[in-house]
Amino acid sequence: MDFCFNIAKGRHGYYASLPATNDALIAVPIEATGVESDATLKDYDTLSALLAASNNEQTTMGRKTLASVTSAVNDTTDKWVVDAADPVWTAATGNATAKLIVCYDPDTTAGTDADLIPLYGYDFAATPAGGDITATINASGLAESA
Repeated sequence: MDFCFNIAKGRHGYYASLPATNDALIAVPIEATGVESDATLKDYDTLSALLAASNNEQTTMGRKTLASVTSAVNDTTDKWVVDAADPVWTAATGNATAKLIVCYDPDTTAGTDADLIPLYGYDFAATPAGGDITATINASGLAESA
């Protein structure tokens, strides 16, 4: 992970354990044009606040619900490890991306971007040209905290 949003520090393991009935982790690609620095991004408490600033969602590719999410304590490494399958955008088109924001959605059946809590930010430089794009976030897991 490149950074953990301030709102998620100390709670990301809980959110990633998907404690609610209809919750999920959602990957949101952010366009290269207008993207703010990591230092600025990590201060946003909701996805709607992040997108209301100069950051543009890459809507042509669209959001992806992360699959195979795991969240568990690893007593051997003394870390809390969160992982998920790498999201794939098939036949991706649209503007170039710079970031991938992973958010916790407490209720996928209702709500708005104001309900989505940004957890992690990753560098995600991709130029969609009609082929598939896989976000290989991290070989050792989506995120970990010690």
